[in-house]
Amino acid sequence: MELTRSHSSTPPPAWRAVLRYDLPASFVVFLVAVPLSLGIAVASGAPIAAGLLSAAVGGIVAGLLGGSQLQVSGPAAGMVVVVAGMVAEHGWPVVAAVTLGAGVVQILLGLTGMARYALAIPPAVVHGMLAGIGVSICLGQSHVLLGQTSRSTPLDNVLALPGALSRTDVQAAALGLVTIAVLVLWDRLPGRVKLLPGPLVAVGLTTAVAVLLGLDVPRPTLPENILDLTFVPRLSGVDPAQVVVAVFTVALLASIESLLSAVAVDRLHQGPRVDLGRELVGQGAANALCGAVGGLPVTGVIVRSSTNALAGGRTRASAVLHGVWVLACSVLLASAVEAIPLAALAGLLIHVGAKLVNLAHVRELSAHRDLWPYLATLGGVVLLNLVEGVVLGLLVAFWLLRRRASWHGVTTHTKGEETVVRIRGSIGFLTVPALVSGLQQVPPGGRARVVIDVEYLDHAAITVLEDWIAGHRGSGGEVAIEEAGTPWLSQAQAGEPIVRREPHTGTVRERVRAWWHRGHHAGDSPVLAGVEAFHAERAHAVGPLAELAQAQSPTTLFITCCDSRVLPHLITASGPGDLFVVRSIGNIVPRWEGGAIPATGSSVAAAIEYAVSVLHVREVVVCGHSSCGAMQAIAHPELPPGLEALEHWLQSVDADLDRAAEAVRSGTLSVDDLARHNVMIQVDNLRRHPVVKDHPDLRVIGLYFDIGEATAHVVSDSGATVVVG
Repeated sequence: MELTRSHSSTPPPAWRAVLRYDLPASFVVFLVAVPLSLGIAVASGAPIAAGLLSAAVGGIVAGLLGGSQLQVSGPAAGMVVVVAGMVAEHGWPVVAAVTLGAGVVQILLGLTGMARYALAIPPAVVHGMLAGIGVSICLGQSHVLLGQTSRSTPLDNVLALPGALSRTDVQAAALGLVTIAVLVLWDRLPGRVKLLPGPLVAVGLTTAVAVLLGLDVPRPTLPENILDLTFVPRLSGVDPAQVVVAVFTVALLASIESLLSAVAVDRLHQGPRVDLGRELVGQGAANALCGAVGGLPVTGVIVRSSTNALAGGRTRASAVLHGVWVLACSVLLASAVEAIPLAALAGLLIHVGAKLVNLAHVRELSAHRDLWPYLATLGGVVLLNLVEGVVLGLLVAFWLLRRRASWHGVTTHTKGEETVVRIRGSIGFLTVPALVSGLQQVPPGGRARVVIDVEYLDHAAITVLEDWIAGHRGSGGEVAIEEAGTPWLSQAQAGEPIVRREPHTGTVRERVRAWWHRGHHAGDSPVLAGVEAFHAERAHAVGPLAELAQAQSPTTLFITCCDSRVLPHLITASGPGDLFVVRSIGNIVPRWEGGAIPATGSSVAAAIEYAVSVLHVREVVVCGHSSCGAMQAIAHPELPPGLEALEHWLQSVDADLDRAAEAVRSGTLSVDDLARHNVMIQVDNLRRHPVVKDHPDLRVIGLYFDIGEATAHVVSDSGATVVVG
């Protein structure tokens, strides 16, 4: 009685949130899930009821036990190829048993903390696998769309396509093409128009057309009582080794797809982050139950999960409720499901499969130079099978990783009477042939300098170097060795070979200071200490600088003061090759008057001409700064005797700047005000330059850097400043 009275007429806050957000979202996800589940069941060669059962079980069980707030589970297009192959080879009862076993494996992986390792699979392989599955789905379902039967492999589907085209069922093909057309157009409609999910609209429209016109096309068949579970898992007459391979294949693929989907959907909401271990346990429990009742393998599905997030779902209740609606639909609306033409479901799956070949992913992988593993996986999945395609992609990814990790460059060139051999990268036994080839180009008996700037030098390479040095010197030649960074060769010759690199701790600046206090062999020069630290940390710079080795193409000419506190690349977050930097005392730009530039400013003027006319920069920045020593000297020209060049520079100061300096001496302006005013004057001088006038599209910017505040300000023509950003 007390329990009953504790529920007032107003739902508690949690239930109010469920009713307001999760309940509507669950209906939207349900409308997306039904046609997709039916299509995936048909494409897998499974009983069509299995698709609906799996959607219900996946939504309810994984929703209750999983670790993701908005992940929605169910039959996935990514599993179609492997399931269809098992159905064709072993029959549906064996697939149910494999699904049950895969669920148990997933539970064990989740409980033992192995979930995070699934995310170590290279994205190129994952995207290639999905693209290969998408191509395979399109090839298989094209036969169903034509009113024919799909073959067992993508290659067989390609070979049989001409015959299928000659026997096309025109009515079925028309319904399938209408479905695809509606889906394509629906994606391009404004958001407010798309109140219903595209798959539901497309399948519903073609079903209505088929029913109204009385078209005689293939349709699915459901059992009279979908809850009469007769699909008992069986393993009789199957090789146990094949079963084990199938179980782990389904478990790993389902786990990878679920975890990747869970991580992706986390980016769509602000709620609690996914617990990967718990999510894998939930997915495993759903698959174990699906296998027991004769359902398809389930995974977290990004289409349904993103729909859930965009529809306003807040908690796992939306996924659970979506499963309840799917179950109710299976029982109460079986006749409506049986009215759907198979060609319409084929059109839906072709649209889904085509989307799995994501061109944005291809462009991203190409930018990261990871296209080869993607192409290898895609080709392997289509031409071989899913497992072999993934293994092939992983092998290519490992080969690419090994190649990058063992990057090396051995170059030889002659400089006067000396031959210079430069050895860079990681040099191991696999790269010894390149090393030998470079050393053999040194003339016997000549003078050689070997520059060793490596990340790693193994025993085989050290042995080759030592033998060559001894042989070259023995033939009367001279050899000088220079080692930049870690002294691999010299320590090996001293009997103390380096077997592993010391771990890096702290910032680069801290490591430079620690190096400096240890008194390394760079003498008393902080610059040489920094150069050696750069060499030790240079791996990240090799790629960008190698691309700039032959030419530069900066976007900006940056004219600033000689002050040591003004760092253009730090202020502008620029990288190598972005800025063409010119420094002059007080960031002075010589004024063009009388058709000539003053001799004292010829260097800056030459840099302006070169940057604008030869390098074709798109903008010029004049940057002054606070606490400027040059402005202080102009305002209060009291210099120690004997500084003739500096005296001459002060006498050549622009008249406009000298008049502004009078205001500093009278107390009207501060030195920092003078620095800001100076930026305006120098921008005006820059605009008077003939080369700048000849390029009206060239953007000229005045910048003022406040050192103490570490802020950069744009200086307008009126002298006002605005903080950038």
